[in-house]
Amino acid sequence: MKHKLEVTLLLITLFFIAQIIGLLVVDKTSEKLPYGIERPEIEQRTAFLPTFIAILIMTFFIYILLKFKLYFLWKIWFFIAVIFALSLSFSSFIPETIAFILALVLAIIKVFKPNVYVHNLTELFIYGALAAIFVNVFSIFSISILLILISIYDYIAVYKTKHMITLAKSQSKAKIFAGFFIPYKKEVAVLGGGDVGFPLLFTSVVMKDFGLYSLIITTSVTITLSFLLFYSKKKKFYPAMPVITLGCFIGYIILQLLPL
Repeated sequence: MKHKLEVTLLLITLFFIAQIIGLLVVDKTSEKLPYGIERPEIEQRTAFLPTFIAILIMTFFIYILLKFKLYFLWKIWFFIAVIFALSLSFSSFIPETIAFILALVLAIIKVFKPNVYVHNLTELFIYGALAAIFVNVFSIFSISILLILISIYDYIAVYKTKHMITLAKSQSKAKIFAGFFIPYKKEVAVLGGGDVGFPLLFTSVVMKDFGLYSLIITTSVTITLSFLLFYSKKKKFYPAMPVITLGCFIGYIILQLLPL
């Protein structure tokens, strides 16, 4: 096991809670997004292509910022993104004005006065906002293709080019990490934001047809991720998306087999 048992269990728990909160946000914003936000208009069947290209461009941009230690620009970009995502998620449960003020305060702490508690607390709510925006963009076919593409990219980025490892280390140095971040002793356990967001988006798309039964996917993904975390080795980096994608597909197959 790469990390201590309690740290591994905490990482798994945070992942699972983020999935549940995210699905609640998606459900509460299914008819209309707050603040007058409009969902992108993209052809569902081919939505995976522009989305994947956008992810590559964004990843490259972040890589350049961190490579040249332009930490201030990275913080400003991250700060704006956090306010946006938290405001949307919070407004699913509380009035929009209060949601924005709370999001602003937490974003300031998260980015400019970081501590592990605020960081991970806010991460629980960020990915639901992203799923809520893009859930209607995808069909089950297109989100499945996107997961496969992301999994291949993740494998290459970790084992071949290794720039994903560089990104993770650079974000840690900048003290701004997109994902869950648990420091303990001289070690740090992390789970990238994409590893949380993409399975949530897949489950959200499936939820349009299967409702609460889609929690089977959440459970399946949590189990496959747990296997990866339990059987990973110290000082080694692993691409999580292939395992997470497998969990998504296993859960979806189970849904198809159930007499619903």
